[in-house]
Amino acid sequence: MNWRAEIEAAAGRIAGHVLRTPVLTADVGAGLPVELKLEQMQHTGSFKARGAFNTLLSRPVPAAGVVAASGGNHGAAVAYAARRLGHPAHIFVPEIAGPSKIALIRGTGADLTVVPGSYQNALEAARAHEAATGAMQIHAYDAPETLAGQGTVMREWEGQGLGADTVLIAVGGGGLIGGALAWLQGRRKIVAVEPELAPTLHRALSEGPEAEVEVGGVAANALGARRIGALCHGLATRHGVSSVLVADAAILEARDRLWRGLRQLVEPAGATALAALISGAYLPEPGERVAVLVCGANAAPDPLET
Repeated sequence: MNWRAEIEAAAGRIAGHVLRTPVLTADVGAGLPVELKLEQMQHTGSFKARGAFNTLLSRPVPAAGVVAASGGNHGAAVAYAARRLGHPAHIFVPEIAGPSKIALIRGTGADLTVVPGSYQNALEAARAHEAATGAMQIHAYDAPETLAGQGTVMREWEGQGLGADTVLIAVGGGGLIGGALAWLQGRRKIVAVEPELAPTLHRALSEGPEAEVEVGGVAANALGARRIGALCHGLATRHGVSSVLVADAAILEARDRLWRGLRQLVEPAGATALAALISGAYLPEPGERVAVLVCGANAAPDPLET
């Protein structure tokens, strides 16, 4: 597949539907200036709107509408994009999505089913709904249209003057980092950052793409895929990506620093890539220019709830 061409086409489709998110360079306590892409400022609070719009604009949508399983952010993005484009949506989320993300999805007007268990349980329910109704499934990360949409983040960032040698990206199922790898094609170093309690890509890189992990921890409702996407695994293997693991305490410290230092409110998953720098899980070489992709803002509890 010509991923660069697919991402260029995706950028054209979604223009006018998604935001061009800001970038800045700041000292966030990592001992060096870091380039940051603030993708948590995207519609519905995460990069996921890009893949959702690209999918809906790439294929005919049946009368039954769309269906998606999600830990929260993908579901909110699909529900938002479907509403904007005039399609019905049914979203399945696990209980661990939490009240903030559940309320965000409900606020779009989509049908919502909260499923006991994990993301895998929500995915099984969504597949059953697809089979029963003919609704179009929009996968959270392991589909070409989704990955190409997420790849527009890195395309956009380079157009904004990204100067880094190395980009740190948090990984759940692999759509965001897969899109970045597909766009860059080895032109910059990409480091995958995962929670110690959800080492999905880390395990797959050592044991193979079928490896599954138990997931938990503070970022589980966004970085809680039990198995890495096949598309991401192929790209990560081809381009020699390494994965570093970070503890929950480091993730929460990174989240707090983004708020205290820059007044950027993010969820734990959104701060996970930065955690690798401030904890020392990733140590840049002297002179190495580093960038961090900040990817999610849907903190729980909702800070405006009283």
